[in-house]
Amino acid sequence: MKIAISSEGTDLKAQVGHRFGISPYLIIADLGTGNFEAVPNPGSLGQHGTGVQTIVLAISKDVKAVLTGYCSPTATRHLEANGMEIFTGLSGTVGEVLESYKKGEIQKTKAAKIEREPEKHIGNMGILIDAMRRSGNQFASMLPIFLGVVMLIGLLNTFVSRQFLASLFSGNPVSDTFLGAFFGSILAGNAINSYIIGGELLQYGVSLFTVTALIITWVTVGLVQLPVEIAALGRRFALLRNGICFILSIPIAIITVFIVNLVTR
Repeated sequence: MKIAISSEGTDLKAQVGHRFGISPYLIIADLGTGNFEAVPNPGSLGQHGTGVQTIVLAISKDVKAVLTGYCSPTATRHLEANGMEIFTGLSGTVGEVLESYKKGEIQKTKAAKIEREPEKHIGNMGILIDAMRRSGNQFASMLPIFLGVVMLIGLLNTFVSRQFLASLFSGNPVSDTFLGAFFGSILAGNAINSYIIGGELLQYGVSLFTVTALIITWVTVGLVQLPVEIAALGRRFALLRNGICFILSIPIAIITVFIVNLVTR
C-alpha cells in the first residue's frame, strides 16, 4: 500500500506541507517495502492547471491515502473518487506522521479538530521564519518564469514583424477576437506570460480585442493540458468546461473592451 504525504522537503525529516496542492514535494511511501520517494509537486509552481496535475500524480502513483495539512474540498472529492482516504490537519515531520499512520493513531474523524488548531504553539519568530522560508521557495520557483518572460520578449521582437501581424489580424473586432481566443487556447505557460505577450502585441498595433481574448483563454482554456484534465475530471466535464470558456471568451472580450473605451474617454 502506498501513501502520499505533502512535504516541504525531500526526506522524512522535512515538515509536512500545509497544503496538498501547493507543497513543494509529495513523499510517496510504500508501507509494504518501507521505501519512499520524493516527487516534485507540479502544483507548487502555481501555474494554470497544475493543481489538476497534482491529483493525477497521486492517482498515477497508485496512492491509497493522502496525509497533509489541508486539502481543498474539490481535490478531496476527486481523490476520494479514485479510492483514496484523505487525512488533514496534520503537522510535524513526514517521518513522525508516517509512524503515526502506521500505528493507526491518525483517524479521519480527528482531522477536523486538528485542522482548526494549526500550529498554535509556534511563536511570532517561528511564524516569521516560516513565512520568509516560504517566500524564498516561491521566489525560487518563479525565477524560471521570469527568465522565460525575458526570453519570450526577445523572441517576439526578433522573429515577429509588424507586417506579419498586420497580415494576420484584419482589424475586424469579431475575427480578431476569435483569433486571439484561438491562440490563447493553444499556448501554454504561466498567466504572467500572457500579460507580457499582450503588452508586446499592443505595441505592435494589435487591437485590444485580440489581446483581451488571448489573456482570457490563456488562463481559462488549456488545450495542451486537456489530457491531464480529462484523466482527473472526466472527458465530458473537461471538454464542456474548455468549450464553454472558449465560446464565452469572445463576447466577454468584446464587452470588456467597450467598457474600457467608455471609461477612458
